[in-house]
Amino acid sequence: MTVAAGSATGAVSLVQSVDWLAIAPPVIAASVALIVLVADLFVGDRHKPLLGYGAVAGLVAALATLVPLRAGDRTTFCLTDGSQACSYTADHFALVIQALVLGGALLTALLSIGDARKLPVGEFWFLLLASAAGAALLPAARDLATLVVALEVASLPAFALVGIKRGDRRSSEAALKFFLSSVVATAVMLLGVSFVYATTGTMHLTEIAARLDDVPGRFSTLAAAGVVLTLVGFAFKTAAAPFHFWVPDTYVGAPLPIAAYLSVVGKAVGFSGLVLVTVIGFPSYADVWGPALAVLAALTMTVGNVAALRQTTTRARSAVRLLAWSSVGQAGYLLVPIAAAAYSSDEQIGSTVAYALMYAVVNLGAFAVAALVARTHPGNRLSDYRGLYATRPLAALAMGFFLLCLAGLPPGVIGLFAKVTVFSAAVDAGLGWLAVVMAVNVVIALYYYLRWTAALFTAPASGTGAGTAPPAPVNRVPAPLSLAIVLTAVAGITLSGAPQLILRFAAVSLF
Repeated sequence: MTVAAGSATGAVSLVQSVDWLAIAPPVIAASVALIVLVADLFVGDRHKPLLGYGAVAGLVAALATLVPLRAGDRTTFCLTDGSQACSYTADHFALVIQALVLGGALLTALLSIGDARKLPVGEFWFLLLASAAGAALLPAARDLATLVVALEVASLPAFALVGIKRGDRRSSEAALKFFLSSVVATAVMLLGVSFVYATTGTMHLTEIAARLDDVPGRFSTLAAAGVVLTLVGFAFKTAAAPFHFWVPDTYVGAPLPIAAYLSVVGKAVGFSGLVLVTVIGFPSYADVWGPALAVLAALTMTVGNVAALRQTTTRARSAVRLLAWSSVGQAGYLLVPIAAAAYSSDEQIGSTVAYALMYAVVNLGAFAVAALVARTHPGNRLSDYRGLYATRPLAALAMGFFLLCLAGLPPGVIGLFAKVTVFSAAVDAGLGWLAVVMAVNVVIALYYYLRWTAALFTAPASGTGAGTAPPAPVNRVPAPLSLAIVLTAVAGITLSGAPQLILRFAAVSLF
């Protein structure tokens, strides 16, 4: 909290006290990242796996610190001029997104423990934890400077994680595409931020919102340009079309756990930043960003689902590529309530967060099963999943459940209810045309989700050609990988057993 004690002359003190509990989640993740990096210098090769378990423990500790913050009423790094503008706010929105990103990083760490031995261990865990720290900082940021710094802290380690497989041409190419396209988007976003600052003279989102209400006529064009350019940067992070072109090659070239991390945590980072700048910072320009996001939502879900529909079953890494295009389509659904907030109220944002929670659980579960199949079929083709039930019945049942959740079909009730909340947000905001586009895309997505689900329980094809044999069981599955599958399956089943939680969550104001 800020200390505003008057001095002998009546001046306001600029000395601030830091609420360490409020900032504990990102601080713990960053601290453990540094500890792991230093410990790597002194730990022998035999004990390198301990670094992974240390990273898991750090993420669990960061998640635990969210419990005493559940009231959502803490702020720190505030201005001392009595304006009540703060740079860090641990409100309910920030806490929910922090739980999502730290939980996603934890599951990514569990998926990575078995595979990290093939990678530079110390660097891998340091980069993962550093990115998670930035991702945890971003939803609590309430000024543009902190927002941009948090976004880059989350993104820069991700570039290295994508290309961390040394000597792998595909990994290096994916990292280069991801890096170059992200740098361009960041440059555009920084230009927009500079325009907004030039117009308003402040970085704090609440102050920006107040000053954008009364922009002098000569600055109106500059302010509108700043709003649009700022949104472009976050549109890239969310993989919204036409800024989605980096997604399939990046997911295919990255280590599989990192592809899972980008699909969930990377997307949560982009959407939380987009929510903050639109709903808190730019509400007076809702007539600019509302229609723009509605069009982006329609375009994104259509491009993602049509591209996923065209994936062939025998193409190398077609399973990961389909999940990549599916994540683009899901990003379109996530954009709908944000666009709807421009036409109705901020409560629509609850629908985006509720959908993101469902998507995070089931998509990480799908990637976990994909990591299991990749242990025996490195090509990870869709045809490699044919007959999976005959060899790994529990994994096949889990994968089928995750795919049905993404499709919005029973028994994946949670996916159905999440889609209903997004659909109702569009209808309530008067965006009937967007609701129709969404309905059409849901039908398109049903085909490729059901085709993959049916293959899990279909008799294996005869022959021994590439991509025709069923996945053969291996002698031993790493316990962390099994735990990741179990955790996501249990979470998905629990949510499907109480789907009213999603409806209740979507109706709560998070700010």
